[in-house]
Amino acid sequence: MKLIRFGAPGAEKPGLLAPDGARVDASAFGEDWDEAFFGSGGLARLAPWAEGNLESAPRVPDHERLGPPVARPSKIICIGLNYADHAKESGAAIPKEPVLFFKATTALSGPDDDVVLPRGSSKTDWEVELAVVIGRRARYVALEEADAFVAGYALHNDYSEREHQLEREGQWVKGKSADTFAPLGPFLATPDEVGDVGQLDLWLTVNGESRQKGTTAKMVFGVSHVVSYVSQFMTLLPGDVISTGTPPGVGLGFHPPVFLKAGDVVECGIEGLGRQRQRIVPPVQP
Repeated sequence: MKLIRFGAPGAEKPGLLAPDGARVDASAFGEDWDEAFFGSGGLARLAPWAEGNLESAPRVPDHERLGPPVARPSKIICIGLNYADHAKESGAAIPKEPVLFFKATTALSGPDDDVVLPRGSSKTDWEVELAVVIGRRARYVALEEADAFVAGYALHNDYSEREHQLEREGQWVKGKSADTFAPLGPFLATPDEVGDVGQLDLWLTVNGESRQKGTTAKMVFGVSHVVSYVSQFMTLLPGDVISTGTPPGVGLGFHPPVFLKAGDVVECGIEGLGRQRQRIVPPVQP
């Protein structure tokens, strides 16, 4: 299945993406795609409902805004430097263990929402990433059991303000957490829709020019490893998002570095997980 959420920010409704690409209103199912849904076996309940109602349920107009396909995750956990070639362009060593950092959940936005530059920003950057959505409460998960805790996968653009991240002391979270800095979607795809998650192509363009091209085959730590590893240090709740890192081609890696400005258009995609388009807009003024 492919799960979507649509409507105005903060008032999204649950939906599904039909095999023919039509957007279907799943409000009649009676649940949003949130922690309670995933944690109570919601996907197993949704499957027969979808089979019986997909053709007759109301269609969602193509012009309707898509929100993030997961409602109110308790955590967005990111894996840093998880592609060897990205670590190299960043001037960093390949990690011996996954590098973890958080992204504020208030950064979550829809796949085609505008990205608002933070006040004073001069170094906002892009990062196309594969996101993993947790389907069951997970703590001290064994590597060989990790896949059973995955609800599905989604496309994520891990926007980053590099000055805030790298030049303002402390942890990376300051450069990762501005409002609109976590576009997710357009849909969450269950594992059966994705195939081999370790062999997916990723891409990103800025103003139509190619910036990132990569494959999840180049990840230092694969999805199962990451899910198991993170669960050794914290409890993962249903609906939590783990973003698994970015391939090379970020603005920081150019010589000289290249960063986003108001008016730029960023598009990105992952094989089998759709595509996003964001317009970069000026900071909100007081």
